[in-house]
Amino acid sequence: MKETLRLLLPYLAFLAADYYLLPLLIRDTASAMLLMLCAMPFLALLCGLACGTRLGFQPLLAVLGTALFLPAIPLFYNWTAWPYAPAYGLVVLLGNALGRIFYGRR
Repeated sequence: MKETLRLLLPYLAFLAADYYLLPLLIRDTASAMLLMLCAMPFLALLCGLACGTRLGFQPLLAVLGTALFLPAIPLFYNWTAWPYAPAYGLVVLLGNALGRIFYGRR
C-alpha cells in the first residue's frame, strides 16, 4: 500500500496544483466556468491518462483525487460546487482507464 501511494504521489501533486492553483486565476463568473468546466477536467483527464499509461489501472487515484478536491470547496467556492468532486473523480478514472489501454504497449 505504501508503495502504491509513493507511486501515485506525483500524480496527486499534479491534481493538487490543478485544484488549488488554478482557482487563483478566477476573476469573474465566466473565468470560473471556463476553468471549472474545461481546464480543470482536462488537466485531471491528462493526469489520469499519464498515470494509466505509466502504472496501469489505479482506481485509488480517482478516490484520492476526489478527496483532494473536497477541501478546495470551502476555500475557493461555495457548497454548490460539491458535485464537481465526484465528477472530477470520474474524469480521472476515465483517463486512467484510457491510459491503461496503452500500458501494455510500452
